[in-house]
Amino acid sequence: MGKRDVTTKPPIGWTIFAILTALTMFADLWAIFFFAPVELQMGIVQKIFYVHVPSAYAMYVAFIVSAVASGIYLVKRSPRADAWAVAGAEVGMIFCAMILISGPLWARKAWGVWWTWDPRLTTTLLAGMIFAAYLALRSSGGTGEVEKRFAAGLAVLGVLDLPIIHYSVQRWRGQHPTVIGKGGGGLHPDMTTTLLFSFLAFTFLVILLLWTRARLQSQLAAVQEVELEAAHRGLLEDA
Repeated sequence: MGKRDVTTKPPIGWTIFAILTALTMFADLWAIFFFAPVELQMGIVQKIFYVHVPSAYAMYVAFIVSAVASGIYLVKRSPRADAWAVAGAEVGMIFCAMILISGPLWARKAWGVWWTWDPRLTTTLLAGMIFAAYLALRSSGGTGEVEKRFAAGLAVLGVLDLPIIHYSVQRWRGQHPTVIGKGGGGLHPDMTTTLLFSFLAFTFLVILLLWTRARLQSQLAAVQEVELEAAHRGLLEDA
């Protein structure tokens, strides 16, 4: 086996990007609570919007990364692709959980209920369940090639749900309002600025989390390879 890199010291580029992400997130929180005006009908609850919508975007990014990396792994059996597939699934589930938590908080104020089987909510829950199954398989099914390939297939299947989530409002309407885009009610200019900055901040955040988790997964794979090599060498010596 070739020598694998198991160093733990983060690269300088990661450190700089982590600091930039932290500063951007703090600036985003300031913009949400102090720059964006309070909406007249929903009040302070409306500010969930600046977290809920970018979280959905970040979830799309992470799950797409997982699916693309899984596809590459199925073709090339690349350990690096496998690491990014795991990272995308885990990070995507974080943002999916943020959506499914912040959504009911919004719904309680806007619709009077914590949960309704709205098309967008339902399809988002479905995506979360598929990638949760991916992670369950990876965590309990061992590190065998069959488990990895089956999990990769789940990721590729799960990403097909994302366009359904995105276009569910146009296709089946449901409870979700159209705020931005064609036919939307529009936003105050300061709200638009805050939302765009939130997208920027969450872009940095999802990239940082993916980069960090993929690097950790690669290190774990390298450690496992070293352990297997040592165990194999020990068996040979005993023989």
